[in-house]
Amino acid sequence: MRHRKAVLKLNRTPSHRKAMFRNMVTSLFKYERIQTTGAKAKELRRWADHLITLAKRGDLHARRQALAIVREKDVVHKLFEQAAERYGSVSGGYTRIVKLGYRPGDAAPISLVELIYSQDTKKKKTKKKKAKADAAPKKAAAASKPAADEKKKESAKPKAAKADEKKAAEVKTAKASEKQTKAKSKDDKAKPAAKPASKKKPAGDEKEEKPVKAAAAKKKAAKRKTKKKATRKKAKKKAKKKVAKRKTKKKAKKKVAKRKTKKKATKRKAKKKPAKRKTKKKATKRKAKKKPAKRKTKKKATKRKAKKKKATRRKKR
Repeated sequence: MRHRKAVLKLNRTPSHRKAMFRNMVTSLFKYERIQTTGAKAKELRRWADHLITLAKRGDLHARRQALAIVREKDVVHKLFEQAAERYGSVSGGYTRIVKLGYRPGDAAPISLVELIYSQDTKKKKTKKKKAKADAAPKKAAAASKPAADEKKKESAKPKAAKADEKKAAEVKTAKASEKQTKAKSKDDKAKPAAKPASKKKPAGDEKEEKPVKAAAAKKKAAKRKTKKKATRKKAKKKAKKKVAKRKTKKKAKKKVAKRKTKKKATKRKAKKKPAKRKTKKKATKRKAKKKPAKRKTKKKATKRKAKKKKATRRKKR
């Protein structure tokens, strides 16, 4: 009889069961809803309620106890921050289980586990009271509308006068800015006429500029050549490194092949040695078989001698 044994086994070992529910609780507090089988959902509710009571307590020891169960630190911190606001006024009933039907394949009953806000229960009760309280101010607002319309019309007249004054000031500033732009455009047209005189240079200066340009061009060409040489050197070095790597790889492969051949040769020798041992054993067995035959012949000779001695003694008597 299973009296006072409330733990669901779920056909799992204790370590597997504990690890599974720890993962499920972390994901429940992380995403706030989870979809599992019905039996697991009922057992998960116990774990979730225990952790929420710890979070409501909120001290350091409770936080450490929660960290021993939940896998992620961020989830624990989130739980402890929101617990007082979310579940402060409620003691128990922190989760809701909704049955979703049966799973295709094995027809296991699936249910949705989700966390509940304590504010939801308060809103349902206060809906009717709010509806009655909102009806009275609406009537008062309907009565006060005509008086408010008259006040708006009176206040609209001085506002219109102010707007006209602002428009007139804007027109004046626009005209002044147009005059300034026209004056600037005239000055700009007059300047290009004076420039062509300054552009003309003496013939001596042009001759001096030509060798300077040629020297600059030579320097650029020299820089390009040096860059090309540097790139070529780098390419050669890379090619050499690649060749060296290939050679080292080939050498390493050869060494590995030699080791393999040596191992194979040693294995063959090892196989041959037992055969030699067997032949030696057979030879020793043959010798051992021959030795008893010699012993038997010796025994027979000794027996004959003994019989002859007995016969001679009898004759003498």
